[in-house]
Amino acid sequence: MEENVAKEKMSQLEWYITKHCLWQYNSRGWDRLIQNERILTKTKQILNGENAKEDDSTSDRYYWSEAMSLSRAFKKYFPWLEETSKEDIAQILNLLKERMDHTMVHASLNKELTKQQY
Repeated sequence: MEENVAKEKMSQLEWYITKHCLWQYNSRGWDRLIQNERILTKTKQILNGENAKEDDSTSDRYYWSEAMSLSRAFKKYFPWLEETSKEDIAQILNLLKERMDHTMVHASLNKELTKQQY
C-alpha cells in the first residue's frame, strides 16, 4: 500500500483510539508501551484472522479482550478494513503502534511517564 494511503488510514484508527480507549491513559510510560505492543499486535492478528490468544494468563486475557473490542469497533466504523489485505492491515497497524508510542510516551510533556522510580 502506498505510504500516504497507509498513514491516512492509520490516522483514522488513531482518532478512534484517542477518543474511545481508556487504556491509552496508563500512568506509566513503560506500561503504555507494553499495552500498545500487546493490544495492537493482538488487534492486528484478529483483523487478519489469526489466533491472538497466547496463554490463559490474566494479562494475556486482558490484552486479548481489549484487542477484541478494538477490532470489532474498527470493523464497524472503518468498513474499508474488510477489503484490505493482510499485508496492508499489518502495515497500517505497525504505523499505528509507532504513532501511539510516539504521541503517548516519547513526545508526551508528562514528565511522570519517564521517571525511573515510578
